[in-house]
Amino acid sequence: MSLTIAIIIVTVLVSWAGFNNDKLLQRLLLWPPAVSRGRQYDRFIGYGLVHGDFMHLLFNMFTLYFFGRLMEQFYGQYLGPWGFLGFYASALVVSALPSYLRHRHDPNYATLGASGAVSAVLFAFVLLQPWATIYVYVIPVPAIIFAVLYTGYSVYMNHRKADQVNHSAHLAGAAYGVLFTVLMEPRVLGHFMASLLSP
Repeated sequence: MSLTIAIIIVTVLVSWAGFNNDKLLQRLLLWPPAVSRGRQYDRFIGYGLVHGDFMHLLFNMFTLYFFGRLMEQFYGQYLGPWGFLGFYASALVVSALPSYLRHRHDPNYATLGASGAVSAVLFAFVLLQPWATIYVYVIPVPAIIFAVLYTGYSVYMNHRKADQVNHSAHLAGAAYGVLFTVLMEPRVLGHFMASLLSP
């Protein structure tokens, strides 16, 4: 079984349990006081295993399924068979840091969901195949166009703070996916630039 499938299975099972068990949900979501005062650092991983609702879970796992398997093979060449798991787990941590640091003294703030790590996987994929077709619902969009629109939307919504979505996690995850991949294999950047010129 691939690591991508294993991550999806664990996330679905834990999220599903969290839908019916508020105590479990509250224990796993990223609540700043539990980290800063209670030293429950496991929440930097646990929050990515629970989701707000079924559609939130479905969208994240659907995206991870289609892009995670390719990226798992790619990272495996450089980091070994467990490399993708390390990348995914570290992306969960890094994508949560901006919102955690901003709200570390706010007992009314909490965040959950795998969106930041999934964004890291997706944007790493864009580096490799910028002109691949991504289907947004049923609309085909080139990966690089989607990445630009997604980034712009996330920046705008993060600035507005008009909803409960953790847009900063999306942005931090996307940036981390790109930076991690380029630092791991600098030639990816040249490949990306050459690909952009050859749609």
